[in-house]
Amino acid sequence: MARTNHHVAVLVLEGAKPLDVGIPAQVFSRRPSMPYEVRVCGAAPGLVTGGDGLSYHVAEGLDALAHADTVFVPGYREPATTEPPAAVVGALMAAHERGARLAAISTGAFALAATGLLDGRRATTHWHYTKALAEKHPLVRVDENVLFVDAGNVLTSAGAASGIDLCLHLVRRDHGVGLSNHVARRLVAAPYRSGGQAQYVPRSVPEPLGDLFASTREWALEHLAEPLTLEELARNARVSARTFSRRFVEDTGYTPMQWVLRARVDLARELLERTSLGVEQIAVRVGLGTGANLRLHFHRILGTSPTEYRHTFSA
Repeated sequence: MARTNHHVAVLVLEGAKPLDVGIPAQVFSRRPSMPYEVRVCGAAPGLVTGGDGLSYHVAEGLDALAHADTVFVPGYREPATTEPPAAVVGALMAAHERGARLAAISTGAFALAATGLLDGRRATTHWHYTKALAEKHPLVRVDENVLFVDAGNVLTSAGAASGIDLCLHLVRRDHGVGLSNHVARRLVAAPYRSGGQAQYVPRSVPEPLGDLFASTREWALEHLAEPLTLEELARNARVSARTFSRRFVEDTGYTPMQWVLRARVDLARELLERTSLGVEQIAVRVGLGTGANLRLHFHRILGTSPTEYRHTFSA
């Protein structure tokens, strides 16, 4: 019996990012080992202006979605202020209603969110846009600490490279580990990546929103190896512990001790990247005491271990 290939449509929207478009197009490209066929389409046939100085000439419009088993929506520029065309939203909803699987890479999640299909579901996007997605679509349960989210027939992934993780996951889901590993070897990619996208965010602590307690934060960063307490921080700021805690949360979004913990993890990240110190030594230097304590908090905040982080990011 002839094998029926799985049809994949890659929907290129205005401002589409080149890598986001290329990943599913390459992963699912037709070849003897791959039971897939890929069609790249747009809101209409013809030229689509992309991001990063590139444009795309697509032969098909939204009709391609009517025959797709999986529809990919690559990320695009200015997602927080750009609305996908109504025809695109309608086509995505129609594809979903007839049973197609919808998958977004990076900021493509904004287009899926515009359909309402992410309401009440966990979803993710590039870490730079997670807050914008949550603000624009408050019914979406945005998870900023994962590489991708599989919500059944609606899937989302983080930044561009996590699109590879999502695609390999779908191949694994469709045809098992063997074919997924074969594709990973062809792409020279890791079959699985440990952790989540939190480890790729430049800093764990939020950027200061103002000058409130700025000097106390600077003081704390210089004394992370010491056993800092809320009372000590408040004393440095010359306010009561209650006032300090309340105003600190308003300014940063974290309690003082949550902020200190994240600052300690950030310092540990830097030491893992730039030194050959052991985990136990780093734990002492950042004020977390033991390697076990460092591993615990490192995994909770970044979704990976200190050893894996060093393997990924050390010079």
